[in-house]
Amino acid sequence: MVQAGYELTHLAALEAESVHIFREVAATFERPVLLFSGGKDSAVLLHLARRAFWPAPLPFPLLHVDTGHNFDEVLEFRDRTAERTGARLLVARVQDDIDAGRAVERVGGTRNPLQTTTLLRAIGEHRFDAVFGGARRDEEKARAKERVFSFRNRFGEWDPRAQRPEVWNLYNGRHQAGEHIRVFPLSNWTELDIWEYIDREAVDLPTLYYAHRRTVVERDGMLLSATRFVTPSPSERTFEATVRFRTVGDATCTGCVESAADTPAKVIAETAATRLTERGATRADDRISETGMEDRKREGYF
Repeated sequence: MVQAGYELTHLAALEAESVHIFREVAATFERPVLLFSGGKDSAVLLHLARRAFWPAPLPFPLLHVDTGHNFDEVLEFRDRTAERTGARLLVARVQDDIDAGRAVERVGGTRNPLQTTTLLRAIGEHRFDAVFGGARRDEEKARAKERVFSFRNRFGEWDPRAQRPEVWNLYNGRHQAGEHIRVFPLSNWTELDIWEYIDREAVDLPTLYYAHRRTVVERDGMLLSATRFVTPSPSERTFEATVRFRTVGDATCTGCVESAADTPAKVIAETAATRLTERGATRADDRISETGMEDRKREGYF
């Protein structure tokens, strides 16, 4: 008797892997948390987490590390999503660390690097032992070195030489008190995978991911949104353009791209044709040096 075979589609296989990772963490760790910025990757991450434990509620809270310079649309989406899903939302604010003298803000600089101090403070205060993040290996070369279970020492530091093998997708969550594991269920996804999944699952996103009219200023080869956080210099001019954001973060260093893609299907077509990752094209904080991201990751960054 010939039995028909069963083969998962590419997206279904990625989804199954991510769901397995969520369940593995829930079975292994005592105090996990999911980093939720309101961006597309964290929205997909939350969707997968809810699918992993449905019909039970999420067995861990959400954590947003807020620089204080976020886009209004993203903060509105963050709060609305937490309320809609019934998830417990924790917000750790960079401003609190600046006020307490734990972080020092540079004049004219972005607050993105200061998130490390705030993230590590939140992990310590809540004694989180596993921290879900939405990083993907295709985003940036330092992130390509990550394991799915990324060990961090008691100072939150990352050492690529101390990472553990994950042969046959077997994960090692062993850690001592004060140490923790960063967990990346989207490691093997690409930007195109993310958008195809958003389209398939009708995942809700902040409106700025789709084409819209916005006042922008060109700076260092990028288009930055002219907000209360980005003040054009006398030599810079502002103008209106039809743009969308490929990634979102601190408004002072997150650029947008000119685009007419106002639906997931159109974004998919646009993404399939590009040769630059979203971080390489639209994140000014990743241009500080050749090893900028890796240096920050060693210090405890996302």
